[in-house]
Amino acid sequence: MTALLAGEPGGGALPGSETPEGGEVQAGGSAWRMIGSVFIQSRLALVGVAIVVLMLLFSFVGPLFYHTDQVHTNLAAVNLPPGGSHPLGTDEVGYDVLGRLMVSGQSTLIVGLAAALLATVVGTLWGAIAGYVGGVVDAIMMRIVDSVLSIPPLVLILVLASVIKPSTSVLILLVATVSWLIPSRLVRGEALTLRTREYVQASRAMGGRHGWMVLRHITPNAIGVIVVQATFEVANAILLLAALSYLGLGPAPPSTNWGSMLNDGLNYIYEGKWWLIYPAGLAIVLTVIAFNFIGDALRAALEVRLQVR
Repeated sequence: MTALLAGEPGGGALPGSETPEGGEVQAGGSAWRMIGSVFIQSRLALVGVAIVVLMLLFSFVGPLFYHTDQVHTNLAAVNLPPGGSHPLGTDEVGYDVLGRLMVSGQSTLIVGLAAALLATVVGTLWGAIAGYVGGVVDAIMMRIVDSVLSIPPLVLILVLASVIKPSTSVLILLVATVSWLIPSRLVRGEALTLRTREYVQASRAMGGRHGWMVLRHITPNAIGVIVVQATFEVANAILLLAALSYLGLGPAPPSTNWGSMLNDGLNYIYEGKWWLIYPAGLAIVLTVIAFNFIGDALRAALEVRLQVR
């Protein structure tokens, strides 16, 4: 009987059976293989992954092969149309637009990925603690979340950005400040269910500490929801950064991002200088859509896994 419960060889543990150590005995690996299989079957997901990889290579590897000066202005080559030594032309101060697009992509992707990671970590811990502890603690923590959510994110971030001098690290913190709320609500919902599972109850009965329970049992078993939401948070972070930069609250020159390029190019929207607007706008749209494709595919794969279980 002990062998049966422990899942030892010859014990005859059923696939998907749970142990007090916190998880499924045999179904864990197959579940992730199932998620990977469903994900790969989605053409949009593969397109999203391809776009993200291309954007990363374009932004971080491209400058190693396409060298441009993105620090010193060149007033002798202002607003040149595409052609010759400038495939995408130059901007209002003489910067090569293609090189500018690569450098802007670095800061945009760094802020988007870092802000999404920070928001996901904070939101996961907040929601896991609130859902696991429950009661008054849960009520207080989630009322804080609801209060902040009642403020439009862009308004809140605009107020903060107008007070604090923008920089890359500051923008990461600002975007993460308004992005951790949704992950916390989703993880809290998962925690409310997970805390009633037998392995959690057994671990608690054996004297497991609350911090250990949250980190060992609650958070790992909510990883599916966490990963899916993280991809959406990257897209949201890129859009928030673009909105801030479009409103002139991005980092000071020569630092730049795709939103700043879009803001600068709009000054020439009626002069036919399309190369100052469309490349940056297209980069933002493609990157955001790519991460949304990936998130949708992950969510579909997770739903299939839950239906099978």
